[in-house]
Amino acid sequence: MVPPGDIGALPLWVGLFALLGLTLAVFTYAFYVRVVRLVLQGKSTARFDQPLKRLTGALMISLGQQKVLQRVKYGDYAGIGHAIIFWGFLTFMLSYGIFIFAASVKRGFPEWLLTELGVRVYSSYLDIIAALLFVVLVWAFVRRWVLTPHRLSFGLTRHSDALIIVILIGGLMLSTLLTHAFWVAQGGAGPEADVPIGRALGELFIDWGIGTSAAKTLQGVFWWTHLSIILAFTVYIPYTKHMHMFAAPVNAFFRSLEPKGALPPIDLENTEKFGAGRVQDFTWKQLLDGYACAVCGRCTDACPANLTGKQLSPMHIVENLKDHMVSIGHQGERNPDHVEPSPILAGVISEESIWDCLNCGACMEECPVVVEHVPTIMDMRRHLVLEESKAPESAMNALLSMEQRGHPWRGTQYSRTDWAEGLDVPTLAEKPDAEVLFWVGCTPALEQRSQAIARSMAKVLKAAGVDFAILGDEETCTGDPARRMGNEYLFQILAQQNIETMKGYDVKKVVTICPHCFNTMKNEYPQFGGNFEVLHYSQFVDQLIVSGKIKPVKMMDVTMAYHDSCFLGRHNGVYDEPRNVAKAIPGLKLVEMGSRCRERGFCCGAGGGHMWIEESQGTRVNHARTDQFLETNAQIVGVSCPFCLQMMTEGIQAKGQDSQKQAKDVLEILADSLDL
Repeated sequence: MVPPGDIGALPLWVGLFALLGLTLAVFTYAFYVRVVRLVLQGKSTARFDQPLKRLTGALMISLGQQKVLQRVKYGDYAGIGHAIIFWGFLTFMLSYGIFIFAASVKRGFPEWLLTELGVRVYSSYLDIIAALLFVVLVWAFVRRWVLTPHRLSFGLTRHSDALIIVILIGGLMLSTLLTHAFWVAQGGAGPEADVPIGRALGELFIDWGIGTSAAKTLQGVFWWTHLSIILAFTVYIPYTKHMHMFAAPVNAFFRSLEPKGALPPIDLENTEKFGAGRVQDFTWKQLLDGYACAVCGRCTDACPANLTGKQLSPMHIVENLKDHMVSIGHQGERNPDHVEPSPILAGVISEESIWDCLNCGACMEECPVVVEHVPTIMDMRRHLVLEESKAPESAMNALLSMEQRGHPWRGTQYSRTDWAEGLDVPTLAEKPDAEVLFWVGCTPALEQRSQAIARSMAKVLKAAGVDFAILGDEETCTGDPARRMGNEYLFQILAQQNIETMKGYDVKKVVTICPHCFNTMKNEYPQFGGNFEVLHYSQFVDQLIVSGKIKPVKMMDVTMAYHDSCFLGRHNGVYDEPRNVAKAIPGLKLVEMGSRCRERGFCCGAGGGHMWIEESQGTRVNHARTDQFLETNAQIVGVSCPFCLQMMTEGIQAKGQDSQKQAKDVLEILADSLDL
């Protein structure tokens, strides 16, 4: 884009840099007041470790558009359009420094820097990419405001900001082409006159009879139009969702490097407030999330609570928190007794939406800018429980049962060892030198249907000759339901009790049949000094099959659709092992739940304490998941989690399909195939 002439007696570069300086001054002020100052109100959090890992990951996520493109393999091609716009915009930003700002000072600078051939190639690239981006922007407009897929159907995703940005970027592309065209039309020479589309348009304008003087004037008009859009866009950014252009790379750098399934602990002895009920109760990273959010709707589009008619929308949680923070402004020095002008909970974010969350992590898996929705939601849930003593009645009952009985199954008539009757299963008290601790868990021990999983596990371990034992009556709840329901205090009591018990027996290896127990002991017990080798049964049994210690022999002529547990799959990356176990069973045909499998698996509805919390409204999540199972025409839905087993069993019964379909744990099918 060849710069036009000087502004009367004022050299072009003087006026240009004066405008740039004014623009950057306004941007810096707005950026500090509306972003930096507000974010720094948040509590400190350790996000400066492993800088090289953080940097490489941030580059892949931001420059590489890694998470934007991850849905392409599932047939969602919108990410390709976004990546084209993003990469195209980056190359335009580079061109501004060369062809606008530097060239306004020294006309021959582009040729000096790039050579004449380099300028010809770069200018032609900009010319072609401008046309391509214009087409992509038209497609983006049609998709968002005409076709409107579910994730773009919300008020936030259809806000005028998005339209204004599309128009501004479209204006940049159009003015690029027209500036090139009128440079050609006025008889301009040099490498920038050899651009393909601009030259074709310029020759067309000549054919239309546009004179040299008019073309020169129009070239200047569109050059200044282009520059004006750049400067206006810069000033506009801090006031819009497109602040994510700056915040997202920073957010990616400061992403959590902790295990996905681990919630951050609370220092119960030294914290000012439990959980988050005010802006200053959140960490600065949680406040930064709101600016990083691209308002793309992917998180809400993946949220099983939202998809079944609940109030929860992860996108609205982080956006509403940010808008609340901006609206009330900086709240001064940190003061635990300070009351904000308007409340977040009940005022900006409903309590129902906080309790709707299943902790399944689908929102965080989908987010292209690494927003951490679940910890933010959980901190508000902690505030409700620990500061305001608010929770659904069913949650309170489960918490009370854990406090009094060490498990959430209020009313159960079973003991911790009734399930093992007739199996000759030793306890660690009887066999303290056992190599493996089989952690049974509350549900497989105390819930009648799930006891079959525990019995199957014991049979498999015995068949493989594994030296194992259980804790029996010394086992208590891992605390997962307490932590997910927001009672961090009770969780830490239960966790420390179990850690002390296992350390007392010098336990080294633990095998669980519940993904929730597995996740808690593997990822969260280390927060309190509980470092053990923890395996889910699917990992352990897969090893037994590979090593030849067990061999399924009995034909199981069934088709099984496998359902991924969120706490096994998405939180811990265990996808292949349960499938490997299933594939080792003779005669079993394994099918997937369409596209709702593996990383995109759909929650059964029991996560986040919802095994004991009634759903607030809409369709039951497990019924929606059951419909997805029924679409596969498989006879069995296979699970690797006692919670999933109960939810899918109830869903099949509710659909009136229990005479034809059934839910079974993969471990049960394996034990049957061993013909024990």
